[in-house]
Amino acid sequence: MTNLEFCKARRKAEIPVFVKVLKAIPADRLDYRPDPKARTAKELAWLLTCEEAGLVSLLEQGTVEWRDQPAPARLEDIVAQFEQHAAVVNEKLEGMDEAGWDAKARFLMGEGGVWEDSIGQFVWGFLFDEIHHRGQLSTYLRPMGGKAPSIYGPSADDPGK
Repeated sequence: MTNLEFCKARRKAEIPVFVKVLKAIPADRLDYRPDPKARTAKELAWLLTCEEAGLVSLLEQGTVEWRDQPAPARLEDIVAQFEQHAAVVNEKLEGMDEAGWDAKARFLMGEGGVWEDSIGQFVWGFLFDEIHHRGQLSTYLRPMGGKAPSIYGPSADDPGK
């Protein structure tokens, strides 16, 4: 199995879990944050969505130009956009060959400079960052009054079946 094939397989396994966590957020508690320095639940959910949108740009144009964007007001809209972008990313990856995976790409962050690497390294990096933020978000769920879904196995709230 190539690195590209393994990444596609991991994304196919991870994306439904992201959606479960996003849908588990109590819609009336989007402003929850466990600490004043922490992002709100809505900010974390929107960050996951923006990262998938960034990957769409990366796979279509070879460049991600990161800009903060206002989040939709409703959780349903955030989840729908996440699902839409993730589906496009997975579709683009299905059509990619090893040369495309190894092609150079750029990540632009305002005045923060340019990061250059291969498409593959960016796709993995974004996925790992999203998993990290999903973990943060999953720790918010119970204090917000929600239930923690099964992620890599059963939780006290979800047997994972």
